[in-house]
This record gives sequence, C-alpha cells and structure tokens, in this order.
Amino acid sequence: MSSYTPKNILITGAAGFIASHVANRLIRSYPDYKIVVLDKLDYCSNLKNLFPSKSSSNFKFVKGDIGSADLVNYLLITESIDTIMHFAAQTHVDNSFGNSFEFTKNNIYGTHVLLEACKVTGQIRRFIHVSTDEVYGETEEDAVVGNHEASQLLPTNPYSATKAGAEMLVMAYGRSYGLPVITTRGNNVYGPNQFPEKLIPKFILLAMRGKTLPIHGDGSNVRSYLYCEDVAEAFEVILHRGEVGHVYNIGTKKERRVIDVAKDICKLFSMDPEASIKFVENRPFNDQRYFLDDQKLKNLGWSERTMWEEGLKKTIEWYTSNPNWWGDVSGALLPHPRMLMMPGGIERYFDGSESCDTESSQFSGNPSQTGVTAPVPKASSSPQKSPLKFLIYGRTGWIGGLLGKICEKQGIPYEYGKGRLEDRSQLLADLRTIKPTHVFNAAGVTGRPNVDWCESHKTETIRTNVAGTLNLADACREHGLLMINFATGCIFEYDAAHPEGSGIGYKEEDKPNFTGSFYSKTKAMVEELLKEYENVCTLRVRMPISSDLNNPRNFITKISRYNKVVNIPNSMTILDELLPISIEMAKRNLRGIWNFTNPGVVSHNEILEMYKKYIDPEFKWANFTLEEQAKVIVAPRSNNEMNASKLNNEFPELLPIKESLIKYVFEPNKKTSAV
Repeated sequence: MSSYTPKNILITGAAGFIASHVANRLIRSYPDYKIVVLDKLDYCSNLKNLFPSKSSSNFKFVKGDIGSADLVNYLLITESIDTIMHFAAQTHVDNSFGNSFEFTKNNIYGTHVLLEACKVTGQIRRFIHVSTDEVYGETEEDAVVGNHEASQLLPTNPYSATKAGAEMLVMAYGRSYGLPVITTRGNNVYGPNQFPEKLIPKFILLAMRGKTLPIHGDGSNVRSYLYCEDVAEAFEVILHRGEVGHVYNIGTKKERRVIDVAKDICKLFSMDPEASIKFVENRPFNDQRYFLDDQKLKNLGWSERTMWEEGLKKTIEWYTSNPNWWGDVSGALLPHPRMLMMPGGIERYFDGSESCDTESSQFSGNPSQTGVTAPVPKASSSPQKSPLKFLIYGRTGWIGGLLGKICEKQGIPYEYGKGRLEDRSQLLADLRTIKPTHVFNAAGVTGRPNVDWCESHKTETIRTNVAGTLNLADACREHGLLMINFATGCIFEYDAAHPEGSGIGYKEEDKPNFTGSFYSKTKAMVEELLKEYENVCTLRVRMPISSDLNNPRNFITKISRYNKVVNIPNSMTILDELLPISIEMAKRNLRGIWNFTNPGVVSHNEILEMYKKYIDPEFKWANFTLEEQAKVIVAPRSNNEMNASKLNNEFPELLPIKESLIKYVFEPNKKTSAV
C-alpha cells in the first residue's frame, strides 16, 4: 500500500460543514502540514466552524471564489500548494430545483478553474475531488449489494448532475494531462456545525423550538448517515493512502428511513411523533434510496466508529449548546427552503458577529501572513451589521416609498435604484455599486390620475411595465439575486367559474382573463414571461389601501372623493400589514407567484360604511351601476376575488380583509366615538 505525505494543502470550501471538520483535524494532527483554506463564505459557510484552528501557526484563511482563475493560480504559486482537497460546492438539492444555473457555475465551472490551474502550474501531487453518492442515482429498494466505484452514474436532480459533470472533468484531466486525481463519493453526513437546511440539523432546531418536523412525501425514503468525525477520518486516510486515479465510496451499511430519523429526534426531545411530524409536498423528484459498497475504503484501513445513537446525541447536545450559531435561519427551516445563492454571503467572524460580503472574488489580508486573514471587529461592543441590503426601484411611488420607511424601521440597509428600468446598463451599474442581497421592483406605470392614462400612452406603458420589468429580472438573474416584483391582481374578472359572491377566488396558477384595460394587458403579459425566471417572486397587489387616508392613491381616499361609486366585492391589499410581509418573504427567499391580498372580499359600500362609522359620521355617498360607470371611464375596471390561501398558509397570522381594515386603517384614524 503506497503512502503519500503532503506539505502544503489547499482545502476549498472549508468554512462549510464537512470540510471544516477535515481542516481542523489535519491542522491539529499534522503541525508540519500548512493548510490554506479558500472559501467565499456563502450562506452555508461560517468562519466559526474553523474556530479550533484559529490560533494555529500552520493555518491560513483566504476569502475568495474558486471561480476566480487569477486568485486560484496566485494561491497555488505563492503558497507552493502541492495538494488540493476540493470540497467547495453548492449541495442542497431543494435549491438546485429552483436555481440550477448557480450549481453549474459553482460545481462544474469552479472545478474546471481549479483543474486548469493545476495543469498550468504543474506542481500538484494530489487532487482529491469530493463528490456525492447521488451521482449513482436511485438504488433499487431490494438491492442487497450497494453501488461500487465502477457503477454507472445516473444522476436524477440538477445538483447530482452537476457533481457528475464535475467528476467527468476531473477524470478527463487525469487522463489527458496526467493530473494525480482521486475522487470520493459519500453518503449523507451529520454532526455539529451543519447548516440547518439539511434534514438532521433542521429537525433538531425545529424540535428545540417546539415546532413540527416537515417530511417530504411519506417519509419512506431511505438514507445512510455517517457522523462527521468519521468522515473526516476517512479523508485523512484517503489523503495518505489513496491511489491516484481511483474512486472511493465513503459509506455505511446502516440505513434509515427519513420518518425513523424524525421519530428518533422526537424521542430524544420527549415529543409525540404523531403530533410533531407533518407530511408535506415532495420534491419534484426524490430518490428513494442510496446504497454504497464501501469495501474499497475499508481495505485502506478505515471503518465507521460512531454509532447512530451516539452521534445523534452528540449532535443534539451541540445544537442545544449553540442555538444561535447560524443566526437567523428561519428561511432554512421551512419545509422547502430556497436559500438564494448569491455572489458572496454572510461573513461570520470568529466572535460571532457578521458583516455583508462585498468583494466575493478577492481575498483578504496579507498573502504572506499566516493565521486567519479575515477582518476582525475593533471591539466586541460594535453593533452588528445587517446581513441584508435591499435595492428598491420606485422611489417616488407609493409602495416604493413605504418600503424604504419599513427598512428604516427594521434597521435594514437599503438604497433606491438610480437607473431607469428600460436601461440595462444603468441597472447593472446599480447592482455593481450597491451590491444588494435582494432587489424590490415597485416601479411601473399605472397612470395618473388612473389607468385610463395608459390607453393613450401605450408605448410608454409597454416600455416600463413589460420591457423594463424583464430587464431588471434578467439583470438580477445574471447576478444571482432574488427580485421581489410588485405586480397586480387586476388581471382577472368574475366569470362563470368564479362568480361574484361565491367565495371561489382565483388561484396563482389560473390564467388571467381580464383584458379590459391596456394596463392590465401589460401586467398579465409580463407576469407570464416572468414565470421563466426562477429568481422572481411576483406579488399580485389589488386595490391597495393604507392608513394614510390623505394619499390620493389610497383606494379609500379615491372612493371617498367620488360622487358615485359602484358596489362590488373585491379582494384588496392592506399595505400596512402586507408590505412588512413582503420583507419577510425576501428574507425567506420565496419565489413564484403569490396572490398578495388579505383573505376574503369587501365591497365599496362596506368600506364606506366603516369610513362613516370611524372617520366622518356625516359622510354620504351614492351608488351607480357598472353600465353607468362605463360612461365616465375610458377603460373597464377589474373586479374579482383572489384566493389568498397560499399566502395565508405561509403567514398564518394574516388577517381577513375586514379585520385588517379595522386594525390597520380605521382604528388608527378613528375620529368618532360611535364605534
């Protein structure tokens, strides 16, 4: 059996979960090895994971992206790197279904950059590529023998497809250029420091909070779990004894159903599984089983040491002792998390504070300096910086202005965009200068004093509502940014399937059926096109109302000034309640189309009755029919009921429309005592 002794090791992604355990182990056990960690500090990375190595003289941290060829080449040469252990990757399957291009960029392109740097420098003696058992695809349920290293690769999701693609590049560089490559394919890993988008830490944190544990599908999916320290030992063995050109499975024969994992955690928290487990919608495709043959690695002298019960108890003890290790992880604890992969993430310092990453492709500190080169706050009493920064378009608009006020109240840094939506170069300049984590689009043409203006200004309406909105969505997608887009629900009208007063509202997936106004046509058109952008969250606002009864755009202000009004029940949006929810939706990185209205409907007369009761007891009004209304307006108006169940399920505290009107609008403005 051959033996290999490295000198200077570059470990990519070592502020993440598995690689941090490997790095800490090697730094601790081999003081003669110099360990250089390269990590861009994405959302699932945390410098605190490397805390045990903080003061070690053989450890150096470099903040940067493996996709930067200049940086990678520089590090290989200046640090005299002879060994690379390549862990850096996007790994969460749920994310890959919604943001697959980022997986291609990180997992394939990033690996390619590393391989090319190895070829160019010609100094690498070992390149250990870390892959996954998921590249084999689904194992048959009745299979007795697991996938061995020569088994066919049959990935079934975007994540595993990118890992398989990266493996092909590694193999090709080994054969074409003689690079000394080794590939590993591992089962699921669990233990301390893991970001809680993954099953076990998510269940533990939810159990700690007394919340239910969500299981995709029926929970019958089978997985094999290895404790992190056992996996770190496996990499130590492969580093020193692995054969160049070979693949090694890192696995265990001990399999567990997801439902059994949940029950084991419930038992350790003294929770009733029947009441604490809920079944949720499954992934688009969820492999039933992964099963590996790990005999080849065992032949090198490795074996699993930590039994499931012991490892799970250790993991629970760590999370209960470190509940705030990751800060706000509410988005990760959702049944289907969508943590947006951005160019740069949250830089968590060794003392636990945070800052926004601003230069993801550059490294920090002096390249010749040993130790941690990430910056350290001057004093522990320094206020923490927000991990968020919003870029808002629509500064002079009603919703855009209110969003800025909410950000100020919540302490969220924000800036208004200076570029016009139809000018892509200006938008890109905003994104480069401001470096936001999220973008809000509250800009658009609605017409002054109303939508009738759009009927005679069609090209201007198209330019902003269609071309401009698509421009911004595309620019955001190019930068890996989520765009919260304020749209309209005025693209539907009551019909035979959704009759007035029936309580049957239009759902998010329903096709728009109202084309009475040109404004609504443009909004329906752009909404359909935005479905192709996985980075967009579309919020359908209807007849917006706020507590500011002097605002001329407020629906209540409008109808209270009309001589006559129609009387039709409609879904409406109480901005005082719903705009803060839009901020929370950004934090949770929610996407897709959402009916952004309060549940239920309210009619014009019901609103004016409240106005008379709370504001002006002398107020009077008159009604007229839709036919009479048509004589005084240019374009017809949309009237409909929206089904707000999707939003209400995500935010159970959302009030029905009439209750929200009283709480957020009329009670704060109450001028009469006759209530």
